[in-house]
Amino acid sequence: MYIVSWFDKNTVKHLRLPFSFFLMPVFLFALSQADTVNWQKTIIAFVILHLLIFPSSNGYNSFQDRDETSIGGLKHPPKVTRNLYSATLFMDIVGILCGLFVSAYFSLFVFIFVLVSRAYSYRNVRLKKYAVIGFLTVFIFQGAFVYLMTTAAISTFSFADFFTRNNIICMSVASLFIGSIYPLTQIYQHDADKKDGVISISYKLGYIGTFIFSSILFSIAIVFLFYYFNLKHQQIAMVLFLFITLPVVIKLGIWFNKVRKDTANANFENTMEMNLLTSACMNLYFLVLILNNYYTWF
Repeated sequence: MYIVSWFDKNTVKHLRLPFSFFLMPVFLFALSQADTVNWQKTIIAFVILHLLIFPSSNGYNSFQDRDETSIGGLKHPPKVTRNLYSATLFMDIVGILCGLFVSAYFSLFVFIFVLVSRAYSYRNVRLKKYAVIGFLTVFIFQGAFVYLMTTAAISTFSFADFFTRNNIICMSVASLFIGSIYPLTQIYQHDADKKDGVISISYKLGYIGTFIFSSILFSIAIVFLFYYFNLKHQQIAMVLFLFITLPVVIKLGIWFNKVRKDTANANFENTMEMNLLTSACMNLYFLVLILNNYYTWF
């Protein structure tokens, strides 16, 4: 019962469980490209990452930041308490230990992810306060590393067999997609971040530069994805991607035009709408690829 008391109303809010939806595309991408799938372990890994590890990372970041203004997934964050720290530590430990039911590799990767996540937020290290280092941390560990971690869960894994050309391309695509979205999630927090001593990549780039940078990374990701599906002779998969993500491109263009005219439009509401649309389209696309593995539509 003592542990249950850590998960009070404010703590649960700061875990931002719905935010895991935004982090789901990389997991689904890895799943869609797996030759064989152990569904029992895949489900366990999904729960560990999306209901324990990712929410814990959100909560720990909130505990360190103690934001009073809007943050990802929370327009009005409540005050943090020691319960939040205890809850995130408990979730990390449970996630790492439960990872052993999947595989030793997966548990090790979860442990590494937790360490990096904490270093990103922890006041005495605080990787997030450095524009380039903070960006690269998210770029690598929420992109390529999550792809690696997911692959280690869903099928038999070995380092010797994993780093093939195709897997390296997929890891690169995962990081490029994450890298294209991440600066946009910071665009409304420039002032709040600066007051907290955080110089984000978005702040460095400026409002217009953030959109240009994100668009460039997204375009490079598309080129890599096109090359990958061309190698696999699955050109239809690329056409489908362009079709499903067309609303994202249109929405981004409209938002950019608004911000160009008035930077007040680089706000929490527009950022969350962009995140939601992007994640929904990406998740839908990779779900279609997963289903195609079993029904072979194209």
